[in-house]
This record gives sequence, structure tokens and C-alpha cells, in this order.
Amino acid sequence: MATQPQNLSNPPSTPPLSPEETLPTRYDLPSEDLQELESSLEETPLPPKETLPTMYDLPSEYPGDPGLPDEFHLHQSHFLRQTCRSPLHPPNWMFIAIDINLYYDARNTLRYKRPDWFVAVGVPRLWNGTDMRYSYVTWHESSNPLVVVELLSPGTAKEDLGEAEQKEEIPSKWEVYEQILRIPYYIVYDRRTSELRFFRLVGARYQEQPLNINPPQIWIPELALGLGLWQGDYEGISRVWLRWCDEEGNWIPTDAEAESQRAEAESQRAEAESQRAEAESQRAEAESQRAEVERQRAERLAERLRQLGIDPEED
Repeated sequence: MATQPQNLSNPPSTPPLSPEETLPTRYDLPSEDLQELESSLEETPLPPKETLPTMYDLPSEYPGDPGLPDEFHLHQSHFLRQTCRSPLHPPNWMFIAIDINLYYDARNTLRYKRPDWFVAVGVPRLWNGTDMRYSYVTWHESSNPLVVVELLSPGTAKEDLGEAEQKEEIPSKWEVYEQILRIPYYIVYDRRTSELRFFRLVGARYQEQPLNINPPQIWIPELALGLGLWQGDYEGISRVWLRWCDEEGNWIPTDAEAESQRAEAESQRAEAESQRAEAESQRAEAESQRAEVERQRAERLAERLRQLGIDPEED
């Protein structure tokens, strides 16, 4: 019998191997050191509060733009604005500035300084009586600032105190206040130490002035106001604040405090009126009781007379 020839172009198919037969087993793979593995499992990651930089590590100012206001600068500056109420100047003729550009050189019109706080008097609160100022341009204003307050920060302390080395021809903040604008009063407050310093323009130079022991520690006669350090709560924060006061050392109230004082006075007035009305009611009640006692006494006397055969109605 003849043998059928094999078809070599189509060999018999072989079934594929399973993953168990092709992939490496646990015996083929290298094992980790057991002690190292156990150690890595036991190590717990630290919380972000312990690893990320805090507010004390991060700068609150940036190179090229020092003195950006932090939370204290904002609160303290607004507190000064709210309590600066001069009896000598109407509010509409006082301009109080917080962290705005103060342009000082008409020959170099782009030069400015940025005080934390200042007040100018004899100028309208609104520019031309109608518009809020974008900045304070001295060559367009009728007067320079009367008082400047700087709130020291680590990045600006030396410049604020005139101690920084000048590497450029641009004058320092101290030189602008003292020699160019000739601002009469310059006040510096360091919240970290609660140190208050007061400089007054005497002749051509600032001279540091001694502080009074009790408020007002600084007196500004042109405002008939003084400044002092006040321990108390403002915006829910209890600390030492710089605050305006009168000549007797009475702290000038904020709008909220004035409203609270008015409400308290009204409450006390209403309470006094209530007490007066209650006293009047008690007096009327006592008078009524006295009249009743008198009526009863008269009635008893009349009854006794009738028992004696005397008509109490006869004269």
C-alpha cells in the first residue's frame, strides 16, 4: 500500500503554554532583606506641619518690593486711621493714607516711597473733592504729610531707621522724609519688641524725642492728638497696639467702640428711666396705701361716734 506524503507546510499545531509555565516564580525572583522590609513598613510619614516650612521660615517680603504689608500691618494701619480724629481739622480736610505710593521728586517723577501710614492736613480727603487717590503726588498737593508712621519689619528696619547702606543714587526713605519732604514728625513702631520711637524735625535733621511715661507718649500739637501704646483687643486680636488719644490720655474710640458706647449709654439711660418709673410707681402705691389707711381710720372713728349716738356727718 502506498504511503500518503506529509504536508510539511502545515505542521501539527502545539497548544500555548500557560502563565504558570512561562512567568518567573517566587523562587526565581530575588527576595528583599526581611529586616529592611519590616523597617520600611514600620516607618510612618511625618505630617505636613512637621516637614513643610512655616510662616517663620517663609519671607513675607520679596526682593525688589520690600515692605509688603502682612496681617499686622493691615490691622495696625486701619486702627490708626479709625482713631485719628483731630478736633482741629474736619475729616474732609485730612487725608490719611495706608500703604500707597508717595511721589516726592518732580525732576524724577517715577521715584516714590511707600510709607505704611501717613496723614496730611489742609488737603481734601478726596482728590479735587471727587475722586479717591491712587497715590499721593506731592507736586500736585498743597502740603506734604505731617506725620509718617513706619511699622518695622525685618526686611525694612534698617532703611526705615536710616541705617541702610545706599548703593544707588536714589535717596533712602529716611532722606526723603527728612531732607526732601521735610516731614515734621516721623514715628517708628516695632511690634516684635513693642518699642516706639519718635523723631521730630529740628532744623534740617531728625532728632529723637523722649517719650512720656503715660499716654499720650507722643504729642502732635498740629492735630491736638497724641499717640500711645494700648493693650487691648482689636479685630479679635489681643496685643499692644499703637493708638491715638487726646491730651488727657483718653483713647479715641473707633466707630464700633463709639457705637457700643452710645448703645451702653442709651441702655443706662433707659435703665435709669425704668428705675425712676419704678420709684414713682412705688411712691404712688405708698400714697395709695397711706390714703387707704387714713380712710379706714376715719371709718373706724365714724363708727365709734355712731355707737355713742353722735352723727359724724353733723358739723
